[in-house]
Amino acid sequence: LLGAIPMLAHWRLASLPRYLPPEDVERIIESCDETSPVGKRNRAILLLLARLGLRAGDIVQMRLQDVAWKEAWIQVSGKSLLQTRLPLTQEVGQAIATYLQEGRPAGRTDALFLRSRAPFRALATHATVSVLVARAMDQAGITRPGRGAAHLLRHSVATEMLRHGASLQEISALLRHRNIETTQIYAKVDVKALRQIAQPWPEVPSC
Repeated sequence: LLGAIPMLAHWRLASLPRYLPPEDVERIIESCDETSPVGKRNRAILLLLARLGLRAGDIVQMRLQDVAWKEAWIQVSGKSLLQTRLPLTQEVGQAIATYLQEGRPAGRTDALFLRSRAPFRALATHATVSVLVARAMDQAGITRPGRGAAHLLRHSVATEMLRHGASLQEISALLRHRNIETTQIYAKVDVKALRQIAQPWPEVPSC
């Protein structure tokens, strides 16, 4: 009888991406204590996630030599270990520089971001970054609309870009999607644009 049971349909891109409004993202970033080494590290990480749309795994894999200060770009290794150069803005670059000069402990590793307690080694996994973001959200009093705190910031930057007129191709380039279809899910959150193409629902006469 197993073959007679119909399978549930799982439509591609059926769900909506979870994201935060810009004011909540800023509150999360500002929740970091910039007077402490941990706060300097966390602020740099949050800015990389919120401004460049990086994944938590990108943060863990990042090395000191990935930052080109004179050329103002940062090199990121994605899921397939393909290296991509993204622009390094003044805000993000200054946060990283402040962490390196005033917050990063001396460790025998070239990892950019280190643990705040000995032994000073690289962050363990992407889950470590997600926990860091979740704690910052709690400090800022922000309620998560879904799971995956770090990925929430990635969705938020893509959504905000779309609402400011960025094309799906531009968003796909920033998020380093290999297939444009992956980026198309963000088109559903642009309610203003969807209203312009939505057709009126035909009225059905009552019986």
